[in-house]
Parts: sequence; structure tokens; C-alpha cells
Amino acid sequence: MTRLWRRLAWMAVGVAALLTIGTVGFRLLPGYDLLDAFYMTVITVSAVGYEEVHDLDAGGRIFASFLIVGGITMLGVWFALVTSAIVEMDLAHVFLSRRTMKKIETLKDHYIVCGAGRTGRQVARELEAAGKPYVIIEKEADRAEALRSEFPEILTVVADATRDEALIDAKIGTAAGLVTCLSADTDNLFVCLSARDLQPGLTIVARAYNEQTLQKLYVAGADHVVSPNLTGGMRMAAMLLQPQVVSFLDVAMRSEELDLRLEEVHVPEGSSFAEQTLAEARIPHKTGLIVIAARHADAPGRDGPWVYNPGPAHRILVGDVLIVMGKEEQIDLLTESLRA
Repeated sequence: MTRLWRRLAWMAVGVAALLTIGTVGFRLLPGYDLLDAFYMTVITVSAVGYEEVHDLDAGGRIFASFLIVGGITMLGVWFALVTSAIVEMDLAHVFLSRRTMKKIETLKDHYIVCGAGRTGRQVARELEAAGKPYVIIEKEADRAEALRSEFPEILTVVADATRDEALIDAKIGTAAGLVTCLSADTDNLFVCLSARDLQPGLTIVARAYNEQTLQKLYVAGADHVVSPNLTGGMRMAAMLLQPQVVSFLDVAMRSEELDLRLEEVHVPEGSSFAEQTLAEARIPHKTGLIVIAARHADAPGRDGPWVYNPGPAHRILVGDVLIVMGKEEQIDLLTESLRA
């Protein structure tokens, strides 16, 4: 774009120079005042073919001929510049799309965000802050471009998220999770159906404007459904009743200044911690972390009830989720230990 503006600036200088030369030249001819000279220059350069203001002698006609050639040349350069700019912008868009698709092809365990509205942009900011790979699917090209101006390296698929092709382009087959926050509940419903069919093991989070749609989204395949009205009301009530608790959780979950973090860790297959009790695992002693809660998997793909403040006799099983609090390096140490 900078190069285009530079070219336009040089073009403007060329036009101004041609008009100046023409005006001065006609002004030197007999019978032409400044206004007549400028008018003759404009109609000559633009080659509109109007009648001469005053009769021209041989010298004047030669001068006007050279001015016509200069004007036609300038018009040709102008049209070439405009055509070149259009082609370059189109090619730039094509190259950007190809480069984006090549990057998406290499993604694995990434997240897909359907919709780049206010909620989608906030989800993108959270994923960006967490350093997680993600892809945005947005139907409106202008909205996707606006998001790209905020995150230059963002990967976007300009398509309708309710269509299977868009989800396939976003590599849903290798994705770890999907968030659908489109403007209409029916669109979110379609996305859940398509996503669950394409990737049965995918974690799907959907947004619902209408409370009556909550259960339908669960039936359509969503693992979690968020209603802004419900969650907003609960949070506002919590701020009234337990403001310090909410403030602490906000800081623990999002603050970049606090060393402590609340994090969830999963016990993978083959972990040395499997079948051990918390006393035997000695997580606080080895890592300095505090185990706040734990959850067993009742069955494949189904979570059991939470156990809060689990005691030393609590047994760790494969597939368990542990909620721990501590520093980032401590959490990384526990994650590595669980995989050992």
C-alpha cells in the first residue's frame, strides 16, 4: 500500500508539472490570459476536443500537439497504475490465502473459533495470551481483516462456519477444541452438529443467546454451553456477595503480574502417577503445587463429580483432571512428571 501511495504521489507531481508547463506555454501565446491558458491546457491534456479559445498560429499548434501527446501518455500511465494496483491487491490476497492455508495444514491440537464478533475477538485474545494455536472462521472478509490488523499472524478462514467445507479447511480433524459464537443460535446449532459429526472426540463450546436453546445445543453435540445472560447475572451477583473471591479468581486466572496460577493438568496413559495416592505422589513436596480439586472419569468421554481439597488417600487414575495452584514453572514441572 505504501508503494501505491508513492506512485500516486509521483503521478500527481507529473500532472501538476504538465498543467504548469501547458499554462505557461499558452500564456505566452498572443491573446491568452491566465484563465484562458489554464482552460486550454486542461482541454488539450485531457483530449476532450473542445474548440480553441483563440486561433493558434503554427507555433501554438506545435506546442498544443506536444501537450496532447504528453496528456495521452499521462492518461495511459494513470490507467496502467490503477490496473497494476488492482492486480497487485488481488494477487496479495491470493498469496495471503495460500500462505494461511499452508500454515493451517500443519496445525495439530489447535482451537477453532467460529465467528469474529465481540465474543470471538475476546476468545482470540485469550488464546493469543495463552500462546495456543487457533484458527478463526469468519464469513465477513472485512471483519476478518480487522482482526488481522490486531493480530498480524492470525490464521483466518473466510467462509461460512455452518458449512462442513469451512470446518474441514480449518483442520477440524486434528483440532483439540472448537468455540462457536456466531450471532444466531441456529447457526451455532448447525456448527455443533457438523463439528460433532466430523470430529466425534472434539471439545465443543457454544454460546446461546436464548435460554431455550441451551438444551438443544447440548443435544446437538456441545460439551459446554455459555449463556451471556446467565453467566453475566451470576457474576454480577457474586461481585455483590463475594467481591474478594471474584477479585482473587480474576487475578489468579488472568493477571500477568501475579506469580500464582490456577491450572488444570491431565493424567495421561502410562503416567508414573497413575494408581498412586496423593500421599504417595507427593505433588506438593516435589513441585510446590497445591492440589485444590480432582475429578475421575466415570467412563470414556464422561467426567465424574469433583472432589474438592482431596485428602492424602485420594487415588490418582489415568484420565484424571487435577486443579492445581502454583507458579508457572511448577506447573510445567508437574506436567513433565505426569508424562514420565
